[in-house]
Amino acid sequence: MAWISFDVFRTLGFADTLQLKPEEVFKYKTQIADAEWVLFPEYWQLNALTYALKARVFPSESSYRLGHNKVEMTRAFELVAPGNTPSTRILANTPENAEHLWEAMDHPFVAKLPKASRGCGVWLIENREEWRSYLEKTEVLYVQEWLPIDRDIRIVIVGGQVVTAYWRLQAEQGFYNNVSKGGTVDRAPVPQAAIDLALHLARTLDVNHAGWDIAMVGDHPYVFEFNRLFGNQGIEGGTAKLRDAILEYLKQSSVPTGPNYPTRPSTPRRRLRQVA
Repeated sequence: MAWISFDVFRTLGFADTLQLKPEEVFKYKTQIADAEWVLFPEYWQLNALTYALKARVFPSESSYRLGHNKVEMTRAFELVAPGNTPSTRILANTPENAEHLWEAMDHPFVAKLPKASRGCGVWLIENREEWRSYLEKTEVLYVQEWLPIDRDIRIVIVGGQVVTAYWRLQAEQGFYNNVSKGGTVDRAPVPQAAIDLALHLARTLDVNHAGWDIAMVGDHPYVFEFNRLFGNQGIEGGTAKLRDAILEYLKQSSVPTGPNYPTRPSTPRRRLRQVA
């Protein structure tokens, strides 16, 4: 079996692919160790697959590690694209830190939960009551400057290929641009500066399957976050177009490299030896 998938909905129709449920990882460990690709495992499987079975996973390990937590993601952004990252403060949730941030931030400001997606766990903080409500929800304070925008851009990148790029217009309720929160898709041309930023981040951070959220303030792009798993609502061609892009990338990258993989296509991968 060439490939193993743990997400049948994202790999439906992939040839020579064994579709498994995540909990079957132990039952099929030999097949997983021999597979050329292991596709869309759950986050909890990642360490065991990459370190115990030496599996080659897609999306990349960086996509999982950075995409799992906004704190880690933002710190990476600040290192590789500081001028394109909104001003962000991250502190432990203590009374002293909460009061310090309330006084230090320009108002209004944005507060987020470290682990959330689809527009959930994000709030525009305009008063003390909203701030107190946020403080009750998190152990880590993640606050970010509010940018004066009424839309942002979703850019989907697989490998180094831009699959789609489109505007997301703000929902009627205000603040949220996510389609899942009532935002709407606008297919007007997207600035090249936004695309260039998303490609730079994807390549630099080795994130090979993500939906990037980029805002434009004038002519300057800012990155909010990326989502390793994202909706297909705004992709022209939908799921089929995304699957074609994934298949093309996997086939182009099918010859493994690095210390855990053979250097020549003709060299088979070595099976794990069972230890008595």
